[in-house]
Amino acid sequence: MDIIQALILGIVQGLTEFLPVSSSAHLVFVPYIIGTTSSLAYDTLLHIGTLVAVVAYFWNDIINMLKSFFSSLLDIFRGQFRKGLQEDQFKKLAWFVIIGTIPAGLAGVLFKSTFESLFNNVIIVGFFLIITGFLLWGSEMMSRKIEDKKSLKNMTLKNSIMIGIAQACAIAPGISRSGATISAGLFLGVDKELAARYSFLLSIPAILGAALVQAKDIGSMMDIGSVAAIAGFIAAIISGYLAVRFMLKLIKERNLLPFAYYCWIIGPLAMILGYIYHL
Repeated sequence: MDIIQALILGIVQGLTEFLPVSSSAHLVFVPYIIGTTSSLAYDTLLHIGTLVAVVAYFWNDIINMLKSFFSSLLDIFRGQFRKGLQEDQFKKLAWFVIIGTIPAGLAGVLFKSTFESLFNNVIIVGFFLIITGFLLWGSEMMSRKIEDKKSLKNMTLKNSIMIGIAQACAIAPGISRSGATISAGLFLGVDKELAARYSFLLSIPAILGAALVQAKDIGSMMDIGSVAAIAGFIAAIISGYLAVRFMLKLIKERNLLPFAYYCWIIGPLAMILGYIYHL
């Protein structure tokens, strides 16, 4: 893999991790398009790059959530836990992120080999991209019908669990993690901006957990080349940061339909590619 190919994959990972079009799907078939092969180690490095991006963007929120989380632990002994969640949005958000992460963690442990086997089949990846398109389209239509949107104050524990389950389903390549979680939020009547914000915060422990599981493989990247690997890593950070910023602005001012159309175009193309090359 040369430096240009590494940069392309870094940019693709950074953009598609937070835009609702499935980063895992693109990392399956984009290498074939640009004439290279990726590796689990390099994919892990790129995921760490997107982790850096989302942490950098939400740094202030993360610090406030951490402070509020430890404060809420003290609330348990004071008998004020429920009251604390009602009065401090960061306490509630911190606990919702923790609880919402559990389904994906369980799915990753219980069905790891099953999901990994799907990465070898581009036809299945393309099919799941089409499903992602329907999720985006359906949630956008549903959101337009719901007049009284839920704020963080009105968001429930059940909502956080349902969105967490959607994230667990997104372990399958082609099901966009951000697309599934944002769509789940919209189906549940959550405000668009909150749905996107919660989705991105929910991605932090998910990406961190996946990176830690595969961290041992990063040392095997000498075949890629240190310069190319670093270039791709930096590209993932920059493109990921810009993608988060763009997505939060877009979902507030516009809608998800362009991404649904994109998935409906790329999905069938990936299936055709898989059929032709028996991928």
